[in-house]
Amino acid sequence: MATETLPQTEREELISGSEAIAIACSLADVDVITAYPIRPYDTVMQYVSKLKADGAFDCDFIVAESEHSQFEIVKHASAVGARTFCGSSGVGWFYAFEAITVTAGLRLPVVAMVGNRALDDPGAFGVEHNDAMAVRDLGWMLYWVGTAQEALDIALLSWRIAEDPRVFLPMAISCDGSFLTHSQAIVNVPTQEMVDQFLPQYDRGRLQLHPDNPITVAPQVNEDWLMEIRRQTDDAMRRSSDVIREAYEEFKQLFGRGDDSPFIEEYMTEDADIVLVGMGTLAMPVRVAVRRMREQGKKVGFVRVKFFRPFATDEIREALSHCKAVGVIDRDYSYGSPSYGGVLFNEIRSALYTLDNRPLMQSFIAGLGGREVLVRDVEEMTAMVQDSIDSGQVKEENTWIGVRE
Repeated sequence: MATETLPQTEREELISGSEAIAIACSLADVDVITAYPIRPYDTVMQYVSKLKADGAFDCDFIVAESEHSQFEIVKHASAVGARTFCGSSGVGWFYAFEAITVTAGLRLPVVAMVGNRALDDPGAFGVEHNDAMAVRDLGWMLYWVGTAQEALDIALLSWRIAEDPRVFLPMAISCDGSFLTHSQAIVNVPTQEMVDQFLPQYDRGRLQLHPDNPITVAPQVNEDWLMEIRRQTDDAMRRSSDVIREAYEEFKQLFGRGDDSPFIEEYMTEDADIVLVGMGTLAMPVRVAVRRMREQGKKVGFVRVKFFRPFATDEIREALSHCKAVGVIDRDYSYGSPSYGGVLFNEIRSALYTLDNRPLMQSFIAGLGGREVLVRDVEEMTAMVQDSIDSGQVKEENTWIGVRE
C-alpha cells in the first residue's frame, strides 16, 4: 500500500540545547564566532567546530586564549558590521566582564550563550543562575531557555531583536547547565529559506566602523555626556519590548510555534489560588507537580519567566494579580537582599508592589549547583504557601529547600 508523503518544511533532529544553538548559528550565517572552552557551555563550540569541519558552516571560527579575549574579538567584529556569537559559563563569564560591560555600553548586538553553572568557590558544574544574572543591570537583554527547541528558536530571535536599529543591545541566552546544554530532545530545525525570510542581514548603518565612515568608538566623555548616553541605552531597552513582540509574532506566523507571550509562559493559572514562579528547566518538574496537585483538587498554577531583561512587569502583574499567594523558586541567591530572598523573588515582589490587592509572597531557593528539584520539593513549597494563605500571613519569607542539616 502506497504511503502518502507530506511536504516537509522542517527536519527533526535529536540534539541537545547546545547543538540546537550551534545549528542556529549556521542558519543565521553568523560571520564571527569565538571560543574558549569552559563547561558546560563548551559543547556549543564543539558542535560549531564539527559543522565547520564538515563543510556545513562557513564562518570565521576563532579559538581565543581566554574568555576575555573571545568577547573582545566579537565586540570589535560587531562594530565593523559582522554578525557575531560567543559564550561562556560561571567564572569564565566573569573573567570576560570588562568586555561584556563595554559591549552593552557601545550598543553592540553581540549574541552570547551562558551555560549556567555554579560560581567558584566551591566549584560545581551544575546549574545556578548567578553567572548570567550579573549582567542584569548593564544593558544586556537576558533570556532563560526551557527546552532545546526553544534554544534554537530564541537564538534566531536574538539576532533579529538585538540587531534591530531601534535596539542595538547585546543579548545573553541562558541555558541551564547539563539539564539543557547536554540533554538531547527532538528539535524541529527550519529550512534555510525560512530563516532567510525571517532574519535580515545585520546593517549597522551610520554607526558601522569603517575607513570610509570614521567614527569614535569607546570615547571618554566624563561628566559632559555620560548621563545622556546612559539615558539613550535606557531608551533602547525600553523600545526592545515592542521589538520583541513584533519579532515574536512574525516568528509564530512563519514557523508555527510559540507561546501567547514572548515574555512569560502560563500553566494552569486561570483559577489558581497559588501560582509558583521560576525560570529555565525548572519548569519540567514544576509542571508535573502542578498536574498531580490539580488531580488532588488543589488550585495551583505555574508561571515561567522567559525574558528577565527587559522584565515583563505588565504581563507578570496580570498573571499574578488574581491569585491568593505566589511562591517564587530561585535557582540563584542574593546574600543580604531584602528578606534574604532570591533575585527573581525580589524582582517579582517589586513588580507587584503597586497592586491594590497584592498576593502573599514567599521566596524559595532550590536546585543550586545542579541539584535536582523534585516533584516532592515542589509539593513541599506549595504546602508552605498554602499554610500562609490559611493563616493570613507569611511566617518565613525565604526558605532554602532540600538542604541537609
